[in-house]
Amino acid sequence: MTRPIIGRVVPERWRTTGATAPGQRTVGEPGTARIAVDLLGGDQAPAVVVDGALRACRADPSLHLTLVGPADAADAVLAALKPGDRRRITTAITPTDTISGAVAAVAQGRADALVSAGDTRATVLAAARELGRWPGIRRPALTAVLPTVAGRVVLLDVGSSVDPDEETLAWHARLGAAYAAVVYQVPAPRVGLLTIGTEPGKGDRLRRALPNLLVDLPLPGGARYAGLVEGGDIVLGRAADVVVTDGFTGNVLLKGLETAYALTRPPSPDKTPPPRAALLLGVSGTVVVCHGAAAGPDLAAGIALAADLHRRASVAAIADLLRYSEVSHD
Repeated sequence: MTRPIIGRVVPERWRTTGATAPGQRTVGEPGTARIAVDLLGGDQAPAVVVDGALRACRADPSLHLTLVGPADAADAVLAALKPGDRRRITTAITPTDTISGAVAAVAQGRADALVSAGDTRATVLAAARELGRWPGIRRPALTAVLPTVAGRVVLLDVGSSVDPDEETLAWHARLGAAYAAVVYQVPAPRVGLLTIGTEPGKGDRLRRALPNLLVDLPLPGGARYAGLVEGGDIVLGRAADVVVTDGFTGNVLLKGLETAYALTRPPSPDKTPPPRAALLLGVSGTVVVCHGAAAGPDLAAGIALAADLHRRASVAAIADLLRYSEVSHD
């Protein structure tokens, strides 16, 4: 299991409606989930974040939110809630650098997870610095789940490492396999490498070099390397359960498919499509990143995802599967 990390304190002014006192590390009641929400994250923040926080709070009576941002945005959430629900809200009044404030809430034990639709690079850097990276992980991976004809596929990276090397993508293959095995209970996940064709030697230098490494790479959860996959294979979902690519290509693919599905409908037979949010894997904490263009329902789904991952201790279980026991702040 990963050990908790005490992060550096960022300047902020805490107001509480009955929750944690400033600087006090606590553990939530069984079944509760304490989620730090970056109120200024997103293109339409804080309005859409306020909307998402209200939706999430009303849908989950065991949810406790720490709202990190300016006082007026936090007050908009409190004013819209019933008096009984307001006791589940803590505010951290931070006019700027709200991402660092949200990360610090997790690092200092005041929250169990965080959600932000803010700048991806700033979120990744703050999480890596304050929460610590798992050994061997130089670049954490943003991990998303897409609906497919066959069910769903885990896609990583979708925006964290835009120019990775072979070692980074090899680690991402491990992370994706562990994620599929732990969160979705996929037996022996099939891991594919995204490229422009399934014939050997297709793709750029990185894609030509990586298959030789992935073939012999030990993967967690009984996973195995399934070979090269194309974009169409992701929609069908029959060739691989996990698809590895660089963050540039993954982000373009993710946004393109999500927009197409929004205009038509997701191909998944599941009644509930996966949330439009990504988990940052490779840091010692639960960090969920939403699109900058996320709407209120997307933010609510991201908060619900963070709460579910915390309640199931998913990040710790993934770390256990990968046999990690400590984190690095290098």
